[in-house]
Amino acid sequence: MPKAESKTRGKKGKADGGKKKKDPNAPKRGLSAYMFFANEQREKVREENPGIKFGEVGKMLGERWKALSEKQRTPYEAKAATDKKRYEEEKAAYQAGAEDDDESD
Repeated sequence: MPKAESKTRGKKGKADGGKKKKDPNAPKRGLSAYMFFANEQREKVREENPGIKFGEVGKMLGERWKALSEKQRTPYEAKAATDKKRYEEEKAAYQAGAEDDDESD
């Protein structure tokens, strides 16, 4: 007996357009306080634990982040706030530039 044609249930295929393409000129999102911490500490974790797997590095960084006090997190949160402000300014300028381009068409 031949197989019946399979039909997708509930999911729409890529024929509907799929994911919107990201503009490569768009500003990069601001990093979180944790990401500033992780970027700073990642090499130290690798040096202290030679041969550690990729996923284990992330787990150790997460544990170290959780162990930090509010006072120890303050510099990372300040960096994150500065980066967020930078992103919002760049995004506003980017959107204003995009609107100018639309008007000139």
